[in-house]
Amino acid sequence: MVKSPGLPIIVIVGRPNVGKSTFFNAVTGTRRSIVHDEPGITRDRISGITTHRGRKFEIIDTGGIIPDDHDLIPSEILKQAKFALDAASWVVFLIDGRTEITSADRDLAKMLKKLGKPVVLAVNKIDTEKSHKLTMGFYELGIEPLFAVSSEHKVGIHELLDYVTEDFPIEQKLEAGEEAPPEVKKIKVAIIGRPNVGKSTLINAVVGSERSIVSPVAGTTRDAVDETVHHGGTDFVFVDTAGIRRKGKTTADAEKLSVVMAQRNIRMANVALIIIDASEGILNLDAHIAGYAHEAGRAIIIVVNKWDIAPNKKMADFEQNLRDELKFLEFAQIAFISAKNNQGITQLYDMIEVAYKWSNHRVTTGELNRFCAMVELKPDTKIKYVTQASLRPPTFVVFTDRREMHFSAERQLVNLFRKHFGYIGTPIVIKHRPAPKRKPKP
Repeated sequence: MVKSPGLPIIVIVGRPNVGKSTFFNAVTGTRRSIVHDEPGITRDRISGITTHRGRKFEIIDTGGIIPDDHDLIPSEILKQAKFALDAASWVVFLIDGRTEITSADRDLAKMLKKLGKPVVLAVNKIDTEKSHKLTMGFYELGIEPLFAVSSEHKVGIHELLDYVTEDFPIEQKLEAGEEAPPEVKKIKVAIIGRPNVGKSTLINAVVGSERSIVSPVAGTTRDAVDETVHHGGTDFVFVDTAGIRRKGKTTADAEKLSVVMAQRNIRMANVALIIIDASEGILNLDAHIAGYAHEAGRAIIIVVNKWDIAPNKKMADFEQNLRDELKFLEFAQIAFISAKNNQGITQLYDMIEVAYKWSNHRVTTGELNRFCAMVELKPDTKIKYVTQASLRPPTFVVFTDRREMHFSAERQLVNLFRKHFGYIGTPIVIKHRPAPKRKPKP
């Protein structure tokens, strides 16, 4: 199990609320990082892959750094930033051009100079000719070259990237008749659950490094953090999402935004890992969160974490209770693990592969109709023909001799699909249509 081969890496650093996330989003053309007026929104490091003038690179958005703040979360943010800086090809030191230089800016400048990495100073929020004069004072920090940029209006960013990526390799174009190397299969996996069930600990165990901030403070992760792991010929992109609370329990704007971003990452994923805390058992909020993944039609694996400290070690009893509480996830595979002790982690790869395979499985119309010829649905429903409309989730349109399909007949059909074709770990969607009546021949 190794991480995917790396690209040149640009790391964005700066104190809180200078516009790092807006800069990251402007460079990548996405909305991966949460952008908000409240300082300290980005806590983990967020990465994205993009291209500038044919040069492909990875860019990492770090949490706002205050070098001498020894509180738990700020010190962990600095620790995460140092992980990113160790791998950096270039560092973009982003500073707020509308404020004066602070002691935190000076301390951060000193820290970056000691790294021995190439650093460029980006003075942000410079969007008018008048504000350009403000940049001169920032030469005092002793970091050159200096670029005036406006992340919000995407001003000056191309010039900065031209300079920073100049020595990055240009992607080679294929010669005529030359075949492109086979693409590596990529499976995107969203790790979801309520706060403090061990999502970040799991992603650290999977990657083999302290990739996400892990602390006893519930709700530490706010952004979605991802990491690619190459295992068995497949790239697994694990996305560690913020802990989801009930909407009524989320009062701060940042927390509400985190829930929206987590739901978005569920929709973008191929497979969702729903993390349950074995030491606390199954709570109503676990079912609520599982419902998000089910409604999105994702393939699902239920991961029972902290099994090493579960009060009742009878696995069969816990699984039966889980099935009773989450009846709508009867198709989901279940894994019992301890992320902290690195136990049961490797089984997840095979489970993810299985769930991904079946969520993308297509049955031919011929196979479907041969299958349906053998099926008799209760109560007294005759299937005329079936077609598969889409994948992820597998969706079937069923034409019968009835105007409506009874829910028991639909459930029976789903169970027969699973028994006959497989479809492990993925929901199946049935859409009913009454078969058109044939017109009598004249």
